[in-house]
Amino acid sequence: MDRFDTMRLFVRIVERGNFSSAARDLQLPPATVTRAIQQLEARLGARLLERTTRTVRPTDDGAVYYARCVLLLADLDEVESGLRAGTSSGPLCVDMQGTLARFFVLPALPAFIRRYPNIELRLSETDRMIDLVEEGIDCVLRAGVLPDSSLVGRQVAVSEQLTLASRAYIDRHGIPETLEDLSQHRMVGYLASASGQPYALDFTVDGMAREVMMPFDIVVRGAEIYTAAGLAGMGLIQVPRYRIQKHLDAGELVSLLPRHPPPPMPVSLLHPGNRSVSPRARVFADWLTTLFQGLQHEGRL
Repeated sequence: MDRFDTMRLFVRIVERGNFSSAARDLQLPPATVTRAIQQLEARLGARLLERTTRTVRPTDDGAVYYARCVLLLADLDEVESGLRAGTSSGPLCVDMQGTLARFFVLPALPAFIRRYPNIELRLSETDRMIDLVEEGIDCVLRAGVLPDSSLVGRQVAVSEQLTLASRAYIDRHGIPETLEDLSQHRMVGYLASASGQPYALDFTVDGMAREVMMPFDIVVRGAEIYTAAGLAGMGLIQVPRYRIQKHLDAGELVSLLPRHPPPPMPVSLLHPGNRSVSPRARVFADWLTTLFQGLQHEGRL
């Protein structure tokens, strides 16, 4: 293991907080990881890591060394990326919301794999905000307004949203004609992870966003079950058009209050702000941006 490999290993250990996760991420035997760090500390003549039974954290010297390693590795990746354009390789861990993956990313993914055959994609699916460093994820694709965090990235698209109810719900409760009518209706509650409370519905009034909290009989967490509850007639829902277009076409869902649509939903690709972006993550981000810009232009979002 050369010095740069050892530096990458040290950085991953600090970010993951233990040796075993770093070994698994970098596909190294645990004994190799332990030996490499021992040799590094011996060469530098300094203790870099404090080890406990459950976690590993950097010493004061280790924190200084970590910060310098991050900068040096970022410079190295930048240089190598320029010299090896189109030849990015290695594992790339990406977490996506399931509907974005199913509707848009997975159908287009074979083209990316043909273009970058040496990148080993590892995909996972969650709706919640996750700790990318702790869980070993390189980047995440998310829809919705994002909370303040240490993540940075780019907005790749915006998606049209609709307020909807099932035909069965309308047959029982009628159609709300104004926002004031919503007090006589019910919504499907969607649980916010941060607050533990259901989100209000969002509408646009004279160019300004307005929240309306409605009564509800059910609270859910998850995009698929939220849409399913709306289809079952359990209340009003607000979802991107692409997700329910077939139900609109079939007359199973009805679009409501078209004069006050929900604000468009941003779609963003994010990565940790305190870590350099690898060349393979960069080419994936560029490909994904191009993909979603094309979908936006075609009106499929």
